[in-house]
Amino acid sequence: MTIPQSFIQELLARVDVVEVVGRYVALKKGGANFMGLCPFHGEKSPSFSVSPSKQFYHCFGCGKNGNAISFLMEHAGMGFVDAVQDLARQVGLQVPEDDVSPQERERAAAARQKQATLSDVLEKAGAAYRRHLRESPRAVAYFKGRGVSGQVAKQYGLGYAPEGWRSLASVFAHYDDPLLEESGLVIVNEEDGKRYDRFRDRVMFPIRNVKGECIGFGGRVLGNDKPKYLNSPETPVFHKGRELYGLFEARNAIREAGYALVTEGYMDVVALAQLGFPNAVATLGTACTPEHVQKLLRFTDAVVFSFDGDAAGRRAARKALEGALPHAGDTRSIKFLFLPPEHDPDSFVRAHGSDAFARMVGDAVPLSRFLIDAASEGCDLGTGEGRAHMASNARPLWSALPDGVLKRQLLGELAEQAQLDARDLLDLWQRANAREAQRSPGAATAHAARKHPQAPDDPQAMTSDPAPRPARRRRESAPPWPGPSRMPRSLPSARIDHAARLLLSHMDFMEHLGHEDHAVLCAQSAPHGTLFVWIEDLFHTAGPLPWAVLRERLRDHPCEALALRVMTGAHAQTEGDLQELRLELRDLLNRMLVEDIKAEQSALIERAAQDPAALERYRALEQKRNALMGHVERKA
Repeated sequence: MTIPQSFIQELLARVDVVEVVGRYVALKKGGANFMGLCPFHGEKSPSFSVSPSKQFYHCFGCGKNGNAISFLMEHAGMGFVDAVQDLARQVGLQVPEDDVSPQERERAAAARQKQATLSDVLEKAGAAYRRHLRESPRAVAYFKGRGVSGQVAKQYGLGYAPEGWRSLASVFAHYDDPLLEESGLVIVNEEDGKRYDRFRDRVMFPIRNVKGECIGFGGRVLGNDKPKYLNSPETPVFHKGRELYGLFEARNAIREAGYALVTEGYMDVVALAQLGFPNAVATLGTACTPEHVQKLLRFTDAVVFSFDGDAAGRRAARKALEGALPHAGDTRSIKFLFLPPEHDPDSFVRAHGSDAFARMVGDAVPLSRFLIDAASEGCDLGTGEGRAHMASNARPLWSALPDGVLKRQLLGELAEQAQLDARDLLDLWQRANAREAQRSPGAATAHAARKHPQAPDDPQAMTSDPAPRPARRRRESAPPWPGPSRMPRSLPSARIDHAARLLLSHMDFMEHLGHEDHAVLCAQSAPHGTLFVWIEDLFHTAGPLPWAVLRERLRDHPCEALALRVMTGAHAQTEGDLQELRLELRDLLNRMLVEDIKAEQSALIERAAQDPAALERYRALEQKRNALMGHVERKA
């Protein structure tokens, strides 16, 4: 769906960013602006400023900034289109859909109305379940027995569906309303048409979307009935493969902790929140999907999957691995935590304590190692047959990775396991892909392009260079990758100019940047910061665009002169191997982050004597700076 830029400008002119932010953050007037505690990082003193004149927010602590649209995307986890539509409804605007037929537009409007209506029905049921919980000593005793406090129960909206076949008849005046069946609250017997409640004598866990709307329920039996857990069915508002239990409640804690912890059950999430891990979420009785991972990565660049150590846990971890692979970029951390077979996260924390569980999280297995373990499972690597089996298992897993440093490193490691040269292994995989394509003409290629659009097997394609390059002699110290050897580049004197040049030349590099990268770029002083904000907004709106198109869009823009300066002249050459250019940008950003850390450390030194938290923050920054400096030194 393409939304005209003119409409975005009109929408932002009508929306009040103070009102939008104020729904999520307690703001107080402070001079010309409004101030509050930043929702993107933990702090005790307000450093989050919202300007009604600029219609812009900015945090002086973590650097987050943007407009009303970016706030909903960053804080509520909405996609760009969803954020625009949400704001448009608030101010009574109709989002133009020039590429959609009137019939499709009408159907979309009807679907949005149905979703809002179903959410209202589910919210009403949820309120009734919460009332029933207060009136049921048995249900209250269950939660108390699991160590759940009243505060956590309120935070997650926990409830109880009483015994009886038609308890919701006392909540809804029209028990035969089709919406009760469509929302999954009521089941209709196909033979006699009789209706009865889906959830009976179960403690209830409301499932909310990232906007906080109730979209379904999970229920757990209090006795020994089966099934132990029961979820709402698929409905127009609830899709198990896309939603995560607890994400709405955990979104701020995920940002503060720096990672999301994915578990397998409702009670794991609630219990972990009670025990010091409020950044936990859970899949909804289904395997982890790429959509789940993509949704989590809107809030953090680090995800830890926690599984039981038994066979079922290993199978679930393998499914999570497959879901995570398409999103495992070089700037993201995805790990897998395996608990002892006798424990789930809840029982482990209660038995061994929060510190022990935190250590388990820190020692979780990186995706790269788990991929190799998964490919090697059941294979005797001491034999040629076992190594060949491992290589066959690894091919679809490796192919699912997006192109980047991680993918290239793993090719070398897998080749070493198989006792092959990386070129030979890649050649064998390419031949296998070609054979599959011949057996199913067009289907294999179409499937691969649809499932893994950024993971071609051709090394020429992986560097996005359409012209064949002459073979180069590989140095003995070079990594076992069949791509071009790395050539030294002299950095321009103005790092920020070169960063702008790289992004204007290759706007798709935005996809590889993390939250801190966006913050450090957009926080630069004008006109550079303004240009980076413009690039980021345009990328979210229209996707990656070539420089020729960007040049036209920049006409009469305040940053036009800066963009023309960095993109013209002998210094403006940004052609070559895309991976090398991405690494160049990564190095520039690392250096900028180091300078930001140094500046913050200088300010902390003055406070360290009176404020122990300042000293702790200084040490954490020092560790981060040393890690970044290690990358910078390796680049040099």
